[in-house]
Amino acid sequence: MKRAILAFLAGLVAWTLVVSLLNRALRGMLDGYAAAEPTMTFTLGMMAARLTIAAVTSLLAGVVTRWVAPAGNRVAVVLGLFLLVAFIPIHASLWNHFPIWYHLTFLLTLVPLVVLGSWFAARAQGAKPPVLANS
Repeated sequence: MKRAILAFLAGLVAWTLVVSLLNRALRGMLDGYAAAEPTMTFTLGMMAARLTIAAVTSLLAGVVTRWVAPAGNRVAVVLGLFLLVAFIPIHASLWNHFPIWYHLTFLLTLVPLVVLGSWFAARAQGAKPPVLANS
């Protein structure tokens, strides 16, 4: 149980740190992004970049959870669900700033991408990943 809690916390910290670092990089690399961020007036390319960052971050969080707790996908599922529950109110408050496809893409991919990252880590470790229902 301690390992599962540690894995959850490590995945959550990894998600937070990676998304913060990638968002900082985006500010410096994408013209106009830093100016658009305070008012959330992003172009299509900026929204795609934000979704890409979220996807990469979710995959990496899943990898971290599996490295810390290699026994199964359960921690990754819990982390993904936690992130989903945490982001629903945020996206509800930002509903008018983004198109519906943006919200749905972000929210509906959180859990699957964290679990997929966990699965990738299991494959890289040479373990046969358990079926999600049996984790």
